[in-house]
Amino acid sequence: MHPLNVLCACLLAVCAVSGHAQQLNVSSGSLERIEDFPSLFVSGRNVDVWLPDGYSRGKKYAVLYMQDGQMLFDSASTWNRQEWCMDETASRLMKEGKVRDFIVVGIHNIKNLRHSEYMPQEPFESMSRLERDSLMVAKRPENTPVFSDQVFSDRYLMFIVRELKPYIDSAYSTDPGRESTFIGGSSMGGMISLYALCEYPEIFGGAACISIHWTGIFTTSNNPFPEQYLRYLKKHLPDPATHRIYFDHGTEGLDAMYVQYQAQADVIMKKKGYTSAQWMTREFPGEGHSEKAWARRLEIPLVFLLN
Repeated sequence: MHPLNVLCACLLAVCAVSGHAQQLNVSSGSLERIEDFPSLFVSGRNVDVWLPDGYSRGKKYAVLYMQDGQMLFDSASTWNRQEWCMDETASRLMKEGKVRDFIVVGIHNIKNLRHSEYMPQEPFESMSRLERDSLMVAKRPENTPVFSDQVFSDRYLMFIVRELKPYIDSAYSTDPGRESTFIGGSSMGGMISLYALCEYPEIFGGAACISIHWTGIFTTSNNPFPEQYLRYLKKHLPDPATHRIYFDHGTEGLDAMYVQYQAQADVIMKKKGYTSAQWMTREFPGEGHSEKAWARRLEIPLVFLLN
């Protein structure tokens, strides 16, 4: 048996024991939580799988993998009492026939490791040692460290591609092909989603990069990372004939920092041959950096990727 099949069989057994069918609070569809999903590459974490109303083993569903999965569905359980309203929006769009049938896999973050797992590793490691060290000691606005560990997002992506996706495709009725597999997130979640598309273009057919945190840290001053990431994109953006990419940002708070870098990314997209058929960049004046803001415009990336 292929090693991946062996691993998937083991995961099926482990997840079945760990309370796979736990029901959580959603307004439509159903949500199953896989407690402490095991991994050989990263720390275990909860994974939420949202299934639309009428989910049936008799049909095949597209899959949207989302970062920061604990923020998607139920504001009563989130740290800031905000949510993406993913279940409400996805259900409505399916009922209106604006998107194909799909399920959502919400991958929980591990709070103290979020930056280490979401910071794109290849462009980070392409910087000089001095530049990397300057980022590793960066602080948040509240003067706490940004990083609590080294950057290991390559391992995080291996967890998604080699462990989580095979399990999802075995346990649920999915279309496993690239044209039906998408990834997305906001802020640093948008960063890692774009990186995933570039690193695994044979796996993911599109990425939603919402309020993508181009700066990596919380300042533009003496920050070499945005330039390095944009340089990486010039080399690694996937073929526009087979991929879709959505970007957006607001103009308030953290999002105000992104405008200059998004403009540079848009130039790269055009030079790579992306047109409005495969790529969208949207600006939302007056919107800031929050789940409430992302919920208000969630319909746009969902329709763009899944129409």
